Amino acid sequence: MELTPRGTQADTGLPPGWEVRHSNSKNLPYYFNSNEKVSRWEPPSGTDTEKLKHYMAAHHSASSRSGAVVGVPEGKIRAAHLLVKHRDSRRPKSWRENEITRSKEDAYEIIRAHEKRIKSGEAALGELALTDSDCSSARKRGDLGYFGHGDMQKEFEDAAFGLQVGEMSGVVETASGLHLIER
Repeated sequence: MELTPRGTQADTGLPPGWEVRHSNSKNLPYYFNSNEKVSRWEPPSGTDTEKLKHYMAAHHSASSRSGAVVGVPEGKIRAAHLLVKHRDSRRPKSWRENEITRSKEDAYEIIRAHEKRIKSGEAALGELALTDSDCSSARKRGDLGYFGHGDMQKEFEDAAFGLQVGEMSGVVETASGLHLIER
């Protein structure tokens, strides 16, 4: 079995030759193939997504992120989200699944279960986003950074700007799928 800087290939679930590395400029993990000398933000095909989910939660959580925010850009807010896609989403694939085949109804059941866990205090949105969000922001606990009016889909933006700091939305439907948003 080939060793990678952060563990064995079996630990990550990545195909042979691939490893997880960390971008210092973006403070994000990425995938690198040492044989072909190529890198990418999305996992390569052939990845065992269940193993990768557990590896990323254990080794690339946002708890290692540093730095306090000095100032908030004018007219912008910061939010995190958890996204559950379905087969009718505008791009029905994610870092977790090459093809998302679940129905919108099934996606609603999943996101409502997440909402219930968050509201009960059993889990935080960021924790669930790490392993269960269909957005690539999952690796940042769902953190989308700062954005202003016109940067996001209207439904998402309206819900996010309507929240108080620390507040979570109900289920928000956009062309991308179903979201829970935390400001």
